[in-house]
Amino acid sequence: MELQEAILKRRSIRRFTDRVVTDEELKRIFDAVRWSPSWANTQVWEFVVVRDRERIEKVTATYSGKNPATKCSLAASALIVVCAKTGVSGCYDGKQVTKYDSWYMFDLGLATQTLCLVAHEMGLGTVVVGLMDHDACKKLIGLPEGYEVAAVIPIGASAVEPKEGPARKPPADMVHLDTFGKKMF
Repeated sequence: MELQEAILKRRSIRRFTDRVVTDEELKRIFDAVRWSPSWANTQVWEFVVVRDRERIEKVTATYSGKNPATKCSLAASALIVVCAKTGVSGCYDGKQVTKYDSWYMFDLGLATQTLCLVAHEMGLGTVVVGLMDHDACKKLIGLPEGYEVAAVIPIGASAVEPKEGPARKPPADMVHLDTFGKKMF
């Protein structure tokens, strides 16, 4: 699969079969994820793969009651909890040097996109879950101080055929030249 095809066809999957995603498949995914760019190559990401069914239920219980990913998370082969070490990304010599004190979220976004694209290329489905009690999840997985949970990614073999995604803004509606408001295209 070409990169452009993966970008255009990857969708959030919320229905999985009972096929188990193997450790070898997960290793292949994380071998790609480790090459994601990060602030000053700090690689602040950490991932907790949750396979234990009881712990999957507990992590899923940290989701908001209206979270549409609850059912698929309970059916997923595994949950990948996306975490980061804080106070490193966006910092030099232990001091924040960017306007945003959570630059690690940018790094995690890059790593998460890599994870989802590689999983899609392998025929696996994912969805990124962020509507949750992050602190409760952090406690459940034993994440130490100085680290934060950013998201949970249920992963499994998709039980649905991929469909075309919703319309997207054309470049003419989002790309500006030199100053905001001067359209490039």
